[in-house]
Amino acid sequence: MPIQIYNALTRKKELFEPINLPEVNIYTCGVTVYDACHLGHARSLYIFDVIRRYLAYRGYKVNFIRNITDIDDKIINRAKELDIDWQALVEKYIEGYKNDLKKLGISLADYEPRATENIPQMLKHIEGLITNGFAYTSESGVYFRVRKFKDYGKLSGQSIEQMLGGTRIEPDETKQDKLDFALWKKSKAGEPSWDSPWGPGRPGWHIECSVMAHKFLKVDTIDIHAGGRDLIFPHHENEIAQSEALTGKQFAKYWLHHGLLTINSQKMAKSAGNFVTIKDFINRYRNTDILKLFFLSTHYAHPIDYTDKKIEEAKAALERFHILLRKAQLIVRKSGISSPVEKVDFVEKHRQRFIEAMDDDFNMPIALSCLFDLVNETNKFIDSEKGNPGYAEIIYQACEETIFELGNKIFGLFSDLSWEPLTDEDKNFLDKREKSRQNKDFKTSDKLREELRKRGIIVEDAKDGQSWRRQ
Repeated sequence: MPIQIYNALTRKKELFEPINLPEVNIYTCGVTVYDACHLGHARSLYIFDVIRRYLAYRGYKVNFIRNITDIDDKIINRAKELDIDWQALVEKYIEGYKNDLKKLGISLADYEPRATENIPQMLKHIEGLITNGFAYTSESGVYFRVRKFKDYGKLSGQSIEQMLGGTRIEPDETKQDKLDFALWKKSKAGEPSWDSPWGPGRPGWHIECSVMAHKFLKVDTIDIHAGGRDLIFPHHENEIAQSEALTGKQFAKYWLHHGLLTINSQKMAKSAGNFVTIKDFINRYRNTDILKLFFLSTHYAHPIDYTDKKIEEAKAALERFHILLRKAQLIVRKSGISSPVEKVDFVEKHRQRFIEAMDDDFNMPIALSCLFDLVNETNKFIDSEKGNPGYAEIIYQACEETIFELGNKIFGLFSDLSWEPLTDEDKNFLDKREKSRQNKDFKTSDKLREELRKRGIIVEDAKDGQSWRRQ
C-alpha cells in the first residue's frame, strides 16, 4: 500500500510522491527559545520524529531540518523582564531544549539552524523581494505587499476580508496596508540589531523559516513542511507568499499540521497554573514512554487533552508491553533459539496491519492498537502452545523482532525497560517464596510476595512456577 498523506494545502488525502526519490526533504518549525519547552512542544517534536522514523523505515532518505528561533520580540521582552542579557537567555533555553530532546529520546534534526546565524541570506532574500516589487521599505522596517501576491490565503482558505476581520493586527502607520507583514524590523534603542541596507534591525519571524528551509534543504520546493495547526495563519501563509514571490515556484508540496494540546480541557498558560514543562513531566513520572503512549493515543492531526486519568491509562498500557517483553525475554533465555523460523502468520498479520495504518496518513493510534493486538495473541500463544517445537523462536519473532522493533525503531519506545538485574537479596526472597509455595505454606508465600512488592518486584504464579517483573 502506498503512503497517503492529508495535505492541508489541498484539504484532502493524497498519494505521497516525493519530488526526487528516494529523498524526502522535510522542514518543521522549531522552538522559540524564551522559556522552557512544555508538553505542547513535546507533542510536536515527538510526532514529527515518528514520521521521520517511519519514512526512513519505509526506505526513504530523509533530510530533516528543524529551526531554532533565537531572536524575537518574546525573547527581547523576556530578557528585559528577567533583567538579563538576551543572548544569555537564549543559550540557557537552547541547552534546556537539547536536554529535553535527549531525555525524550528524540534525535536532533540533520540541521538545527539558528536564525541569527543566517541573517546574510535573509537580507539577500528581502532584497530580491524589494527588486520584484513584492516588498517596500518604511520608517519602521521592510514589509511584504500581501495584496500583490495573488495566492495569499490558499493555505488557510481565507479571503483578504476574512483575514482583516478575524486577525489581531498590530497598528503601524508606516505600513501601506494593515495586512502587510514585517520582513525586517528596525531596532529600537537598546535592542539587539544587525546591519542592513535599511538600517540596524532584526529579521521578522516569518522570513527566518523560508530562508533556512531553502538554504539547508538546497531546493526551491520542499516535500513536506510541518508544524502546529496554530501556525497555519499567519506564519505558514506568510512563508508561502515570501518564498513563492521570489522563486516563482511552489514552496512546499505537502503541508502537515498537528493538533494542539490542552490540559484538562483548558489552554495551557502559566496564569492558569496548568503550564507543564517537559522537565516537570519527567521529574514526576520518570519514564518518557508514558508521555509517548499518551501522544500515540490520538491521531497527530487532532487536538489532544492531557489529564491525569489519561496518563494513568498510558502507564497501564506501558505495563502491558513490559510484562510481555520481560516474560518473553525469560523464555528465550531459558530455552534458547535453535534456528530461525519462517514468518509466523499471526505475527506477520499484525505487522502488516501496523504498516497499513502508518501508510494511511500516519495513523498512529491504529498502528499502536495493532501492537496491542499482537501482545494479546502472543500471550495466548505463550500459555497454550508450550509443546510447539518452535515455541521460543516464535515468541522471539513476535516480541523482539516485531513488537520491540516496531515500537522502538518507529515509535521510539522501550529504550528504558527498567529491567535491572536482581540483587542477591532479591534472589534470596524469590527462592524462599518459591519453596514456600511448593510446600503449600501460602501464608509465608503471601508475606514474601508482599515484601518483594515493596522492593519493586511483582511476582506472578503459573502452572510451571513463579515469574517476576519490575513494577
